[in-house]
Amino acid sequence: MFSDSSPPMDPDSPQPESNPSSADLTPATVQPIEPTAFESSASPDFTPLSDQRFNSLDELTHDLGSLHELSTRGSWEAILDKISQARALFLLTKPHEHLTYLTYQVMALTKLRRSDEASHELNSLHDFDGTHYRYESYPEIYPNRKGSMVPFSLRWLYALIPTKLGNRQEGLDRLYTLLDFVRDRIREKESQKLDCSVELWKKRERFVMSCLLGFHLGHKEFGVSLDLIKELIKRDPLDPVLVSKLGYVQMQFGDIEGAKATFNRVEEMLNEGKNDETQFKNLVGRNKALVHVVAKDYAAAVREYEECIERDNSDVIAVNNKALCLMYLRDLSDAIKVMESALERVPTAALNESLVVNLCSMYELAYVNHTDAKRTLNTWITRVAPDDFDSSCTRI
Repeated sequence: MFSDSSPPMDPDSPQPESNPSSADLTPATVQPIEPTAFESSASPDFTPLSDQRFNSLDELTHDLGSLHELSTRGSWEAILDKISQARALFLLTKPHEHLTYLTYQVMALTKLRRSDEASHELNSLHDFDGTHYRYESYPEIYPNRKGSMVPFSLRWLYALIPTKLGNRQEGLDRLYTLLDFVRDRIREKESQKLDCSVELWKKRERFVMSCLLGFHLGHKEFGVSLDLIKELIKRDPLDPVLVSKLGYVQMQFGDIEGAKATFNRVEEMLNEGKNDETQFKNLVGRNKALVHVVAKDYAAAVREYEECIERDNSDVIAVNNKALCLMYLRDLSDAIKVMESALERVPTAALNESLVVNLCSMYELAYVNHTDAKRTLNTWITRVAPDDFDSSCTRI
């Protein structure tokens, strides 16, 4: 069935822990947007702050602002070049700078699907909790500073990498270990009455739990997914994205009436809060559309998705799912137009591997000479896509 939203995937930039701040398809197969790329109930805060105030990221780590900017543009090859240059010129003078640059390097290698190299770099670190990675071990460099200088995102990448190398169980074990680590930090900060730090670590807890939820949902492990969602909702009962995810899992269980009731709760949140935020309205609209899809009322689903797109033409989930509904209504021509239009209109938002896979599948269903259409699409993708886009999804 169609998916709508789920946990995030990855943070863009690292942060020292002690600086707390506030599918392969056959040609005839079409899939919905992979949800992990789009919506999230939690994401880590990577703005570096501490008791000391910084006017720019560069004051925290050499040229960090430039690395962050490149990461937001998906220029991962350029990041690797900049890291190599900085090391060759001996521009990194403090221990935490080496860890920050290593985090960006591992992130870039992972994004570029060079996970073996990323794993090798991570293995060079040995024990994350060793004294050599603590500020107090370098009092001449970090006077009056305590705590680990290992960025949280580096710990997260350490947990993620095994899943990229085909070892899902090891990755899950590491994620649950990371969750225990985060909860230990929460208890520690609570005992010290450090409210800002507690809030940051609770945000990280939600992030790790959401990652786990994404892995379990992706493997249709709905029982553990349901437990995770309920635990997350207990922490934030007014998060409409989380409550919506509960509805999606209920649908997977076949509890359609329960899912409808859950989606109604989300709509009530919208009405009671008199929230005019477009994202919230579109979440409610997509929930309604999914109910129509399950009932095989694709025409009604198309109307809901169209309203979402009218409010926000960059809502790529609505675009993708509207096209799928049109395909199920045997209107392949319009389905293709919907996707092509989105790619032309909002390429940054719409250029997603799952959407491109779906579009290529529609080409294969609609055209005898579908290879020409896919080759044209692939040429355009090569010109505009970020470094980490997997162009093999066009299946040429």
